[in-house]
Amino acid sequence: MKTSLCSGLLLICLASLSARAKELHATIVYDDRSTEIAAAREEAGQLWITTADLKRATRFEVKPQGVCRDELCFPLPRAKQQEFLRKEPQATWFNLTAFAALARQPVAHDEAISVWYFGLRSDQRQELSSLQAPDFTLPDINGKPHSLSDFRGKKVLLVTWASW
Repeated sequence: MKTSLCSGLLLICLASLSARAKELHATIVYDDRSTEIAAAREEAGQLWITTADLKRATRFEVKPQGVCRDELCFPLPRAKQQEFLRKEPQATWFNLTAFAALARQPVAHDEAISVWYFGLRSDQRQELSSLQAPDFTLPDINGKPHSLSDFRGKKVLLVTWASW
């Protein structure tokens, strides 16, 4: 009796979670590639997609050792599996924003047009080895070349401009 009561409560909780999930059409920009997702879910600011869409949008897939792409794998914490995966009869859902937090990946979301942008993961970013600017040489307006190292120890104001 106690087991069936617990099972019943669990089913009610899962049903209420699914009812609070907002079904939506979403666009995911991952590795600067855009993918349209026909059936995504948003729950409390978290983006849930099917594991099939995960592979299509990010080229990552869920494996026993974690979320992997080729040789790169991010192990999922065993104690927090429910934060990443939700198995349902029709599909297995994956929390892409929780994965982004695990991979230390920034996320930007435009709710009005349902676009999710995922920036560089921690394994993709180059960390500065020092705060020293690299040396470079550029001509002044008269064509005379100047190197940044010529001004070492002095204050320098760099003014840059780009057309893009």
